[in-house]
Amino acid sequence: MKTIYIVRHAKSSWKYVSVKDHDRPLKERGINDAHLISKYLAKNINRPDVFISSSANRALHTGIIFCENFGYPMANLKISKQLYSFSDGYLVKTVKALDDNFDSAIIFSHDHGINTFVNKFGSQPIAHVSTCGVVGIKFKEKHWKDIKKGTTVLVEFPKHHK
Repeated sequence: MKTIYIVRHAKSSWKYVSVKDHDRPLKERGINDAHLISKYLAKNINRPDVFISSSANRALHTGIIFCENFGYPMANLKISKQLYSFSDGYLVKTVKALDDNFDSAIIFSHDHGINTFVNKFGSQPIAHVSTCGVVGIKFKEKHWKDIKKGTTVLVEFPKHHK
């Protein structure tokens, strides 16, 4: 069995108009939400075997906060430029290419791609994954490359904890 946790990056700031989209930082609310959700998850799920983040600043910062609260070494956080995409194509490729030695993974990525992924592979329709929302999907397959339709086992949004 394999389990994937997909995290949409926390709320980012639009304050700096001259900053490229890739480099946008988190807002204070985003930082607080990332701590809130990651602390909750760290108490309620087993720590994923591997943490992977989009190279975008807002996703990476979200991933770093999760690493901190899960006690996962930040030096082991994998960074993927391909995950800086707003379609599910690279997300699917990333998941299906995971090493089979990992039974679970957590991926920090972006809107649209996440929504498409969780509805394509999960069992529970989700209209919109909010910023810092997390969706967990469990698969019966033994190999990541073979995953098909899984079972949605977790849906957590910051608003559920405020």
